[in-house]
Amino acid sequence: MLSIPILALALVASPLSWAQSVVGEAPGFAAGTTGGAAGKTVTPSSTDELVKYLSSNDALTIVLTKTFDFTGTEGTKTETGCAPWGTGSGCQLAINANNWCADYESGAGSVTVTYDVAGTSPIKVGSNKSIIGSGSSGVIKGKGLSLSGGAKNVIIQNIQITELNPKYVWGGDAITLNGCSNVWIDHVTINNIGRMMLVAGYESNTGISITNSNFDGRTDYSASCNGEHYWALFLTGKNDQITLQGNYIHSTSGRSPKVDENTLLHAVNNYWSDNSGHAFEGTSSYVLVEGSVFDNVKAAQQDFAGSLFAANDQSAASQCQSGLKRTCSVNSFSASGKLDGSDTGVLSKFSGLNVAKADVDVQSVPKSAGVGKLSGGSSKHATKLRRSIVERRTLL
Repeated sequence: MLSIPILALALVASPLSWAQSVVGEAPGFAAGTTGGAAGKTVTPSSTDELVKYLSSNDALTIVLTKTFDFTGTEGTKTETGCAPWGTGSGCQLAINANNWCADYESGAGSVTVTYDVAGTSPIKVGSNKSIIGSGSSGVIKGKGLSLSGGAKNVIIQNIQITELNPKYVWGGDAITLNGCSNVWIDHVTINNIGRMMLVAGYESNTGISITNSNFDGRTDYSASCNGEHYWALFLTGKNDQITLQGNYIHSTSGRSPKVDENTLLHAVNNYWSDNSGHAFEGTSSYVLVEGSVFDNVKAAQQDFAGSLFAANDQSAASQCQSGLKRTCSVNSFSASGKLDGSDTGVLSKFSGLNVAKADVDVQSVPKSAGVGKLSGGSSKHATKLRRSIVERRTLL
């Protein structure tokens, strides 16, 4: 029989010997989200097992230790699509989803498209789940995640979602939020997606925080035909409440984000870079942008008709006291277009809500965002580890 000290050392020596848990706590609107902490920890070994765990009604912490490759699992489909941006080697083509080609791109030439079916239908995620990757190994390839129909209390941390028919618009969305609440998306890398990297809508989504994630728009196929993904963030749920903090949003050409339908967005400490088109667009929405960097972004905003407050200097930053009870952090711009917005009415929308502090080192975001780069909350993680070791004494 192992002594308690020896058992503890054995557990520390093997990273998978203890029950892995979420690192840190959700800032901003998703504060208090616990995910699957109340349930057991599981480690799926196959795509079928992953789907079963994600869609279950049980509280679970689901640890991803490998690449779950869904490409080919549902076959391919060949049909007639269209070429709204031409047929050049770097241009996306479009699947005729919901008759989109006929209804919106009737002048585009018809083309034959062959796509992977799995990418067009996401995995349904049930309530009370923590989906966490081990190191940089947690990858979902060829399929996205959907939180809808009242799903609540979900944490997605330290995983990558990739390869959803990147050649085709309507090839798949990486993460869909449609009628969910208390969701924290943290240290996620998303790249090579057919359509939206993240879409919120059209039902209301409240208590949402998207943090420390890498929205990587580098691609071989794009609607702008220039190697930059156009379809990045689509935030159009009715009266959504979204915190966007510490994210690296780069190599895109539009919709980074599009904000609409009275969405309340707190964009703080994000790093936008290398965007040949535009970042913000949208109409009826309430947006606060503070402590963020715009680096080589052609247009920080374009056709934006919502309510916007941008803390672009100290004078503007001091006005945040009225709604946030603190001074805002100032935005910075380098080789970028202007972000014009001085609507102080936006600030009153934050009254009574959990508002994220502007405490992320925005200059470090390009290196710290995304999968495999967990660093925040390490002390909390260590505490949970020690607690786990103590609890295992009952095994003796």
